Amino acid sequence: MPDLIIRTAPQDLILYERIIPDQHPALVYLAQKPSENSRRGLRNALNIVADILLPTHFVQPAKDAPETLRVEYSTRFLSIDWARLRYQHVAAIRSALMDKYAPATVNHALSAVRGVLKEAWRLGYITAEEYHKSADVQNVKAQLLPAGRDLSGGEVTALARACIEDDSAYGVRDAAILGLLAVCGLRRAELTALARFDFDDRDKMTVRGGKGRKDRTVYVAGGALVALTEWIEIRGDAAGALFNPVIRTGRIILARGLTEQAVYKMLHKRADEAGVRDFSPHDLRRTVAGDLLDAGVDIVTVANILGHADVNTTRRYDRRPEDVKRVAAGKLNFGYERRKKKDEG
Repeated sequence: MPDLIIRTAPQDLILYERIIPDQHPALVYLAQKPSENSRRGLRNALNIVADILLPTHFVQPAKDAPETLRVEYSTRFLSIDWARLRYQHVAAIRSALMDKYAPATVNHALSAVRGVLKEAWRLGYITAEEYHKSADVQNVKAQLLPAGRDLSGGEVTALARACIEDDSAYGVRDAAILGLLAVCGLRRAELTALARFDFDDRDKMTVRGGKGRKDRTVYVAGGALVALTEWIEIRGDAAGALFNPVIRTGRIILARGLTEQAVYKMLHKRADEAGVRDFSPHDLRRTVAGDLLDAGVDIVTVANILGHADVNTTRRYDRRPEDVKRVAAGKLNFGYERRKKKDEG
C-alpha cells in the first residue's frame, strides 16, 4: 500500500468520535439497500477497504486501547472517517485491491466506496466538488468467463431420479425445489423467500424481492410443475413459506421456511445420491440461461425470466458463440498423427 495511506491513517482517517447511525455515511448508505444479502456483501467490501486504510494496531486494538477504538472486527469499516477520503486515497485503494483481488471484487469495493462518499456529500460532510473528484476513479476493465459450470440434461435427470427414489416428504419437497431451480432459474434467496400463495395453482409463480426489489413472474412447466403440485398437496394451503423443514417423522414445520444454507446442503446431498459432480445453486441458474438460448428463446425473454436488469449479464451465459468457435477450430488442420508404439511396429 502506498505510504500516503498508512502514514495519514491514524491522524486523518480514523473516526474517534461516537458513532451515530443516522450521521455515519457508511451506515446511511447500507440502510438504503434492499436486502440483508446486499448489505452483507457491501459490509464485507467496506471491511476489505478498511483493512487497507487501517494500520494493524487499529484493526485489532490492544485491550488497553481507548474504548472508542474497540471496534468489532466485523464492523471495522465504522472506524473510518470516510468523508476525509480524497481522490489520491481512492486511487491508492484501487491499486491495492488490484494486487490481491479479482476485477469483480475490486469493482464491487470501489462501488461501495463511491456510495459512501455520495452519502457523505448528501449529509453535508464534503462538497460536491470533493465528492466528484474522489469518486472519479475508474473500474477495472476485464472480461471474465462466468464462474461455475453447466449441468447436462443427464445430470438434471439423475437429480430428479434421486428425489423420486426417496418416497418421503423430503423427496417431493426436494424435487419441487430442484424443479424451480432447473426450470425457472431462481436465485437461492428468491427460492427461500417464496410464500405459498405466490403460486397461483396453475403455472404462474410470482417471485418477490429479487435484486433491486424487483418482482417478476415465472411459469412452472413439465416435471417441475408436477413436483410442485405434489408438494403443495402434502404441505397444504396454510399461509407462510412455500418450502419448509421436514422432521424425521415426516411432519412439516409450517412455522418457518428453509434457509439458503439448508437449500445448499440439500443440493449437495442429492448430488451425492445421484452421482453428480458437485454444483452450486447458481450453476442451475446458468444452465437454464444457456439451455433457453440454445433453444432459440430471445435474449430479452431469457433476461426477464432470470430477473436480469441488463441483457449483457444474460449474454455471459450464452454458449452459442463457444459452439461456433468449436466448429471453426475443427475446420483447421494440423498435420500430426499419433506415433506408433515400439511394440506396435
